[in-house]
Amino acid sequence: MSQRRNTPQRKTIEALLEQSTSPILPKDLHLQAQQTLPNLGIATVFRALKDLVAEGGVRVVEIPGDSPRYESIKRNHHHHFKCNKCEVVFCIEGCPGNLETMLNPGFELSNHDITLFGTCAGCS
Repeated sequence: MSQRRNTPQRKTIEALLEQSTSPILPKDLHLQAQQTLPNLGIATVFRALKDLVAEGGVRVVEIPGDSPRYESIKRNHHHHFKCNKCEVVFCIEGCPGNLETMLNPGFELSNHDITLFGTCAGCS
């Protein structure tokens, strides 16, 4: 396992992920980070994300048919909504729970992700 590096680039990326209210694409994270660090390269963003995921501080949010997004694990368990018009992904707090009742006999649930699709309030 590699040694954790606390560079200004990594600190900026971590802070932006913690402040974000929705999962973020690496390219958008890069653009936001460049406001503080104009010379930041996209490769540095990807490297930092890879390390943060490996260390368990960031989770990958997989939206079907879309590029992976990233969010801090400091958020409580939640799910996502993707607008079909503007393509923005929103966090939805809460969980329907009790999903074990949907499983076939003998199945054991270890984790779940729910993504809803539709039109957001801004596009309606």
